[in-house]
Amino acid sequence: MSGTEIELEKDKAKFGLLAVMASNVAIAAVAVVGVWRLKGDTSVIVGILTAAFTAVSSMTTAYLGIKAVSNTARSMTLAGGPVQQPPAPAPSAPAAPAGTDAVPTPATPAPTS
Repeated sequence: MSGTEIELEKDKAKFGLLAVMASNVAIAAVAVVGVWRLKGDTSVIVGILTAAFTAVSSMTTAYLGIKAVSNTARSMTLAGGPVQQPPAPAPSAPAAPAGTDAVPTPATPAPTS
């Protein structure tokens, strides 16, 4: 990886984190203003705070998840791809005798007199 690519990756990480932090601050500011303007309506305040918490956690989790997958993909690409493991041997099952069905047939009821 060249020096310019490393700098580009650092800039992408900085600005991505900055965008997530700015959006989280904006969500928190809107929630605070909403709570302040409602002046005590608890059911609506709980709804606003719940929505704000959900938005902040979703935004942060999405950023971190995408960043982790991106870093993993980049490291796998630089390392030469995923390591291929040989397939596991198939478990040996006893063979069914020739001429019989694999599904057992139900027993016939005894005749009643």
